[in-house]
Amino acid sequence: MAPSALSFTVRRRQPELISPVKATPREVKLLSDIDDQEGLRFQIPVIQFYRYDASMRGRDPVDVIRKALAETLVFYYPFAGRLREGPNRKLLVDCNGDGVVFIEADADVTLEAFGDALQPPFPCLEELLYDVPGTSPVLNTPLLLIQVTRLKCGGFILALRLNHTMSDAAGLVQFMSALGEIARGAREPSNPPGWHRELLNARKPPRVTCTHREYDEVPDTKGTIIPLDDMAHRSFFFGPNEVASIRTQIPKHLSESSDFEVITAFLWRCRTMALQPDDDEEVRIICIVNARAKFNPPLPDGFYGNAFAFPVAVTKAGKLCRNPLGYALELVKKAKGDVTEEYMHSLADLMVIKGRPHFTVVRSYLVSDVTRAGFGDVDFGWGKAVYGGPAKGGVGAIPGVASFYIPFKNAQGQEGLVIPVCLPGEAMERFVKELDGMLKNYPENPRLFITSSL
Repeated sequence: MAPSALSFTVRRRQPELISPVKATPREVKLLSDIDDQEGLRFQIPVIQFYRYDASMRGRDPVDVIRKALAETLVFYYPFAGRLREGPNRKLLVDCNGDGVVFIEADADVTLEAFGDALQPPFPCLEELLYDVPGTSPVLNTPLLLIQVTRLKCGGFILALRLNHTMSDAAGLVQFMSALGEIARGAREPSNPPGWHRELLNARKPPRVTCTHREYDEVPDTKGTIIPLDDMAHRSFFFGPNEVASIRTQIPKHLSESSDFEVITAFLWRCRTMALQPDDDEEVRIICIVNARAKFNPPLPDGFYGNAFAFPVAVTKAGKLCRNPLGYALELVKKAKGDVTEEYMHSLADLMVIKGRPHFTVVRSYLVSDVTRAGFGDVDFGWGKAVYGGPAKGGVGAIPGVASFYIPFKNAQGQEGLVIPVCLPGEAMERFVKELDGMLKNYPENPRLFITSSL
């Protein structure tokens, strides 16, 4: 296991702008009415760790990736542009070829020093993904920032920050995979990108045909949006034992539920108990659902925009905490099942009618499963990532609201999920107690909480 407080020094060169290596179309492209909603107007951080590979001896990851980036941007030229806001808050990309931010760096640390448990929260993240002053606003700034940090062992870390309005996890991985292919010598991406954002635009005239309670306007009467000071970040491992333990608590007629549904219901209930809202307060679970396959015909392969919804289940806190786990599970399953092609069209229409609102964060918990996104498979020539995926839990404007489900192998070699959770300090202590209490009927469980290198 890693030392409890790993610290190291990162030396960075001056940030530079990397533009497409060839001239690209100078045009304006509209984002879709799903892309430009308020809840996606933030920067999302991703981090990838790579081991030294003897077959790449003499190759510098910084040079390889910098050169491949300029070539990849020829195909993904909107990323080299800048976001502008038009009438009615419509976002558009000015494809001006100004380029993306690239930072070359060196760290006096080895990959081994991070320990077995590579998972969020990461030590010195702000050093590995430097927030270049002036680049964090959503409008009129670079849409991508990439830092490649060489490690003492010959491995490296690629950290990236993306303007979320441009892509979801699947779209970002498509871009990163193309960058990897070109870094490994391909002339062009095997999956050519296509814009196609008009497929997710509002209908004319727009008409809301589904219920979208995720955009309810909920007054925060009791100040229960999570306080930002005194936040504790921890990651929890859910492997076969933990999932089996939770499954002993669900009724037979729900036994076909997916692991995602079971874990989500379990975490929502534990987290609500830990936050101790009043019994009559409404609490919400928001499940991110990738809607690509819900379309008929499906969205084109090369589509790299946002194609997901935030379906929500709502109940009273008292009901959630007092009912058995099956109650929460049925609510989660129903919310996930709400997303259809019609739901996505209705959602785009709602954005236009209501002025692109933010999903409600009051007493909400948002979960996003990135296990199938493929971050870990991105290969720049040094093999697959040792860890690839979100750089922290609770991203966006409101830390503490979101958790990601990230594929992970623990020190015992068990495959499972690592889930970063961000809660106020006292609530975190209660949360850990709830988890342990509910999982204690599985005595051979290794300790659930994974020590982080932070």
